[in-house]
Amino acid sequence: MQRRPVLTAALALIAGLCPPGLAWAQASDWPNKPIRWVVPFPPGGAMDAIARILGEKAAKTLGQPFVIENKPGAGGNIGADAVAKSPADGYTIMIVSIGMATNKPLYQKLTYDPVKDFAPVSLLAVVPNVLVTNSTQPNVKTVADVIAAARKDPGKLSYASAGNGTSIHLAGEMFTSLAKIDLLHVPYKGSGPAVSDLLGGQVNYMFDSITSARNHIQSGKLRALAVTTAKRSKSLPNVPTMAEAGVAGYDVSPWFAVFAPAGTPAPIIAKLNKVLTDTMKQPEVIERLDAIGAEPVGSTPEALASHLARESAMWTKLITERGIKLD
Repeated sequence: MQRRPVLTAALALIAGLCPPGLAWAQASDWPNKPIRWVVPFPPGGAMDAIARILGEKAAKTLGQPFVIENKPGAGGNIGADAVAKSPADGYTIMIVSIGMATNKPLYQKLTYDPVKDFAPVSLLAVVPNVLVTNSTQPNVKTVADVIAAARKDPGKLSYASAGNGTSIHLAGEMFTSLAKIDLLHVPYKGSGPAVSDLLGGQVNYMFDSITSARNHIQSGKLRALAVTTAKRSKSLPNVPTMAEAGVAGYDVSPWFAVFAPAGTPAPIIAKLNKVLTDTMKQPEVIERLDAIGAEPVGSTPEALASHLARESAMWTKLITERGIKLD
């Protein structure tokens, strides 16, 4: 009878020692088959483009293809739920946006936990939003003009978004909160129809992604008033930041990052992190990202975890104060 505790302790010790050894064995053989890269939004957007650009180049380094799987729906929650329930073997990863930080306060019934169910890999890039207006409006040339007009007619001027809970919507909520103004939010099903109505004069303003707004800005159809990031965008270097334009403390930096299912072996996370961060330094990749307005970042897994915590705290506070709910 006295031998049972000893045997139990020995088994516990063995169990405790096996996972690291197994993890290193898995990592030394990884990857030996294609890697599934889930994009939880439809093809065509910045998120999809970033995954395809990086996946194509990283595949050449690893010797295995990255198979892009678009799994849209419910603000990215359908794709995230699928990845959270996938095997933690390094063969399923997901590109995410700030929804990883906003969906928990926005949705009351998430089927996954953004922190507990995922392992951070690396920040990838930032794609700034930009406050734009129809260039035919002669009296709106600065952010100060927007604020003055909104205070003159509270609730009568509108801003479009690509949908409730998107970074475009939340950028507007941050603006109205910090500037202490009242603008009417008009959500659309995607950026395309929102920009179309902005060009047509049905709405007054929009915090659009540089990816979709830049061509209209360069053609003169839209007037760029400010970018949402803390620093000026390389794509629009002459456009001030919102803070420079007079909205102190404003910083909405739509970011993209890679996560894997929780429990993915640390050595595999490290290898994946290295190949992605190295890929983002390639001149051709930088050029292709610049073409969609994306600025490469890169980070350690630990830095991404800290970034997610800060973003979650910031957006939870704003969403709670503004009473925004999506279900």
